[in-house]
Amino acid sequence: MKLEEFDYYLPEELIAQVPIEKRDESRLLVVDKSKKTIEHKVFKDIIEYLAPGDCLVRNNTKVIPARLYGKKETGANVEFVLLKQIEGDIWESIVRPGNKLKPGTKVLFGDGLLEAEILDIMEGGTRKVKFTYQGIFNEILDQIGLMPLPPYIHESLKDKDRYQTVYARYKGSAAAPTAGLHFTPDLLKQIEDKGISIANVTLHVGIGTFRPVKEENIEDHKMHTEHFYIKEEDCKKINEAKKNGKRVIAVGTTSCRVLETIADEKTGMVEPQEGDTGIYIYPGYKFKCIDSLITNFHLPKSTLLMLVSAFADREFILKAYKEAVDNKYRFFSFGDAMFIKGDK
Repeated sequence: MKLEEFDYYLPEELIAQVPIEKRDESRLLVVDKSKKTIEHKVFKDIIEYLAPGDCLVRNNTKVIPARLYGKKETGANVEFVLLKQIEGDIWESIVRPGNKLKPGTKVLFGDGLLEAEILDIMEGGTRKVKFTYQGIFNEILDQIGLMPLPPYIHESLKDKDRYQTVYARYKGSAAAPTAGLHFTPDLLKQIEDKGISIANVTLHVGIGTFRPVKEENIEDHKMHTEHFYIKEEDCKKINEAKKNGKRVIAVGTTSCRVLETIADEKTGMVEPQEGDTGIYIYPGYKFKCIDSLITNFHLPKSTLLMLVSAFADREFILKAYKEAVDNKYRFFSFGDAMFIKGDK
């Protein structure tokens, strides 16, 4: 398939720059992939589409304040975005200006609270970096780091908790699993009270999720990898829904990618495990585990748009996106949501 088949027109003013005041009052485009129908709702209406016995699977990763501004020993300004903890105090990081940060270069952050040394240049131009410090690394990051907002967001974030889900628990992401930003504690309680089980996966989202696809033939694109784990108690909830003929509903493409990585080819059942996934889902992929998907609106020509096109038919998804544009929905990380109803 060609990359241009996943392009669509989006006026820049529809790219949400700030979160809506109340999380669950964002808009919700409900699309039924079997009936090919489109409805316009508010996010808290999602509960109407969930049934007792269904299992909602969410990603409980927590975004770290991974953007750091510092100075080289020469006094020159530099910027780091931490991508992935390799081991201990060694991280993979995006650095700017890249051509000035060669192996052996040292950088100070927060008036010396944190020091970094470039160890190596990695594939794709990222750097392997070793940090030295006194105290606890995450506490220093909380003190001097900033939220690594996507490149299309130009406004500053007044409340950094708005780039976290209300159930974020395990630190490690360079970007939020944004489909989950719409949930509130009250809405989650209503969902559980209705008899829907809630299971967690943890996938630490990398900034690679925003990297554009450059290959003309989408099959040639090399997918980034992300670290995940899922516990036994959560697998039991997912498998119970499967056994009882109920739906597994993924909150976001990150939850979807974990489930499709680990699901049994024949049964769709899952087992507890930890690993890295570089699963690349595009049209032609046969889904094994998920039955429905809650997701935000994705960038043109992105792997995430390819994933939802695989789940619900590319032409129908692009039709739904056009309807969202015509109705002035808000797009991307701080934007509105879509619920793709499966065949069940």
